Amino acid sequence: MSTTHDRHRSGILFGIHAAGAAILNTKRHIHAVYVTAQTEKQIRPFFDQAKQAGLTRPAPVTVDKAQLDKMLPEGAVHQGVAVQAQDLHTPPLDKFCEEMPKNGTIRENIFVMLDQVTDPHNIGAILRSAAVFGAKALIVQDRHTPEITGTLAKSASGAVEHVPILRETNLARALAQLKDQGFLCAGLDERGKITIAEMTADENLSSYHGIVLVMGAEGDGLRRLTAENCDILVRLPAHGKIESLNVSNAAAVALYELVR
Repeated sequence: MSTTHDRHRSGILFGIHAAGAAILNTKRHIHAVYVTAQTEKQIRPFFDQAKQAGLTRPAPVTVDKAQLDKMLPEGAVHQGVAVQAQDLHTPPLDKFCEEMPKNGTIRENIFVMLDQVTDPHNIGAILRSAAVFGAKALIVQDRHTPEITGTLAKSASGAVEHVPILRETNLARALAQLKDQGFLCAGLDERGKITIAEMTADENLSSYHGIVLVMGAEGDGLRRLTAENCDILVRLPAHGKIESLNVSNAAAVALYELVR
């Protein structure tokens, strides 16, 4: 059974792109915006666009850099802006699938699933690639995945506002649900007997409603049960002296190949 994630906590996002995207997101409730005098001009266009879209946003509060540093985690690269916002509501996977349009090609219905990828920088970078290549959602295991922190959101460069993160208790069960919805579940793994390009050349792909790209943690890769619940294991062609990419780079290459 899927978990329900109706989150009402507030968090702080920082960085120009992450803050700007949050200000423009109609589904975000913004409590406060803090900017330095040097950043105010850069953030102002987002407020203008929000106003034109009929969104009510609190006026930015001007603070100095030292004040902003104290509000945020040590070492946060905030670029002179922070937004206190209510966390986004994310539905369970089964409800999300029910609300998806039933048309479109397999390349238009792409999900990314992460199997115990825990680094917020990697998750953020994967979200950014998912947004660029039109993935519908990112599926993660609730217990082993960090919350959407400011660091993750900044690494995603605004993509947190565009690609929902669906948190599931059991990834094997989630894969079974997606198969029932007509999705092909493809695990990216060095053990794959064919490349992604060879898989996408298969004419039988047209019989699927969508595709789930399943990726494991660096080093460990896909866990046994996750790999066994994939329909197919695929790999990236690697011919150099280093055999694998960072998981976020691998996601970008794989997503490109899926939509190419």
